[in-house]
Amino acid sequence: MLRLGAVAYAPYVVTIFEGLKRHFHRQGIELDWVLYSHWDALVSAFVTGAVDLAWNGPLAYVKIRRALAEPCRVVAMRDIDVGFTTEFIAHRESSIQQRADLRGKRFAFGSRSSVPAGLLAYHYLKEAGLIPDQDLVYTFHEERTATDRGDEAVVVDLVATGAYDAGAISGNSLAILRARGRFPDAHVRVFWQSPSYSHCCFTAQRCIDDALAQKITAAFVAMRYDDPEHRQVLELEHCQAFVPGTTEGFDTLEQAAEAEGLIA
Repeated sequence: MLRLGAVAYAPYVVTIFEGLKRHFHRQGIELDWVLYSHWDALVSAFVTGAVDLAWNGPLAYVKIRRALAEPCRVVAMRDIDVGFTTEFIAHRESSIQQRADLRGKRFAFGSRSSVPAGLLAYHYLKEAGLIPDQDLVYTFHEERTATDRGDEAVVVDLVATGAYDAGAISGNSLAILRARGRFPDAHVRVFWQSPSYSHCCFTAQRCIDDALAQKITAAFVAMRYDDPEHRQVLELEHCQAFVPGTTEGFDTLEQAAEAEGLIA
């Protein structure tokens, strides 16, 4: 029996993991799941072997692989978790053309807990030779007046209205906002895009043999959006498919997290 660990980040996670459990059973893999109250509890459970699989956020995955002597496996991801990017945006009439042009400007990050619009955005500014605490006037989402809008949607609003000169959002959020007609292309433009990186992932213990690991990946990939039962799980995960996992970009995330004291 495989044990899948995850964080109870929303009430509907029970529906997601019960759906995965039924699907895996039909694929000939006995699986059960357990929920944890926060990411560090899940990291500890995986590192100590209490769970065989983990549905990790990107920083949780980096913490796990950092803590293990033997590397773990990334067996699957959502389709939206491959090729993630951080996008820097500015007002369309702004003179900002590159990261160096941000010196002395007002910059809006997403949430502090956001990898693409928080941690990595901060890292990419430092990579360009900027010292954010000295060279920028910046805020994170939690430091601004609360609204009912998501953190990255608020960043777009702040740049569009001229309240901030520039900001950071993820390529995924940009695509969603554009698809919904909510990205003001007439007023906001992307002036820099990061290299692509991976985001959330299903992680398996290294002790799982290759044949079973391949079977686990195949079971995730076998979920189809045109199957109503599968679609319920996929839509709750905000994706249309699960795909084989990739570790692209996690080295950069580890570097950023270490620099900010988020990992030992």
